[in-house]
Amino acid sequence: RRTFTTTLPRPSGGEPHYEPPSGWLWGIQPGQKYESEGWENVFIYGFMGSFGLLAVAYAFKPDTSIQTWAIEEARRRLEKEGILPDPDAE
Repeated sequence: RRTFTTTLPRPSGGEPHYEPPSGWLWGIQPGQKYESEGWENVFIYGFMGSFGLLAVAYAFKPDTSIQTWAIEEARRRLEKEGILPDPDAE
């Protein structure tokens, strides 16, 4: 029987690539002060800032729905035919 590979699997060896569970929340024992790792503030402010910008952009986005366009087009045509009075004319 022929296989697709000629190399043999090698054992990885070394230490495990994870920290074993310690039983404490985030690995901090009670009474010890949590030390920030430096990237956390950048992540939090960057995430919240981009979320805020997205909310503002979504609130002020133009209305491009087909229903809005159809209503405006119908209003323009009815004003042009004289069925509706022109709201700008005084």
